[in-house]
Amino acid sequence: MKHNLVEVDEPVATEPQSKGIAGALTLMKGLDVLTRVSKGDNTLGKMAKSLGINKTTVHRLATTLVEANYLSFSQRDGYSLGTKLLELGYAASQQITLTRVSHGHLMQLSADTGDTVNLGVLDRNQVHYIDKIPGTRRIEVRCVIGERQPLRHTGLGKALLLDESEETLREIFQREALEYPRYRYDVKQWLDIMKHYRAEDYALDLDENEDHIRCVAAPIRDMNNKIVAAISVSSAAQYMDDQRIQAVKAYVQETCLAISQELGYRKP
Repeated sequence: MKHNLVEVDEPVATEPQSKGIAGALTLMKGLDVLTRVSKGDNTLGKMAKSLGINKTTVHRLATTLVEANYLSFSQRDGYSLGTKLLELGYAASQQITLTRVSHGHLMQLSADTGDTVNLGVLDRNQVHYIDKIPGTRRIEVRCVIGERQPLRHTGLGKALLLDESEETLREIFQREALEYPRYRYDVKQWLDIMKHYRAEDYALDLDENEDHIRCVAAPIRDMNNKIVAAISVSSAAQYMDDQRIQAVKAYVQETCLAISQELGYRKP
């Protein structure tokens, strides 16, 4: 009986795994194609020879990469690297520069407040956490570098959106409401709150993303006065009453200004 159950279940368990392996192999082959183009293989024949795979497979991979702008193609010059890679390279360099410039400031902010400090950027309609300094409180705020969170009800998310139009904010609220329907504010209340935060150049998360956790956040700007990241100080609600929020707000805004100035920002 037990043996029969294993035989029945085995195809169901292994099929997704097989698809996953096939997808990973295709991805690796696509990355290999990008690498060969970066080394000067600008024709299907050259790539097929270098990679040891047939031209039909190379053509399929290259066509997909061209459609996604990772490669470009012309009859005269053949294949070359596409604009999407420039975009990704710029974003990567920005993040590397950002974490290098800001890390010492984040450590000082955590030391000054005793709380967890997070650095986040806007990526694919979410907050992407790219650095974290743990606090020294008895209760530690859970957060992992590399994780992603919604925009609407996180302090970092709101801070990253402070320069957005009301129309954009409304779209973000409605999009996230589909995935996270339970939220304490309706769209009008949230827009009013965001208007207040924009005027004060900071944002709060008051038990909105996680119960009993409060965050104070502010934006980091570059030389063009564009918001490129945000910092939040997070703590258990018992350590973050209204009076302390105001004190922490000053620390966060001061830190954001110092990092922004290192990135070339000049306050108007």
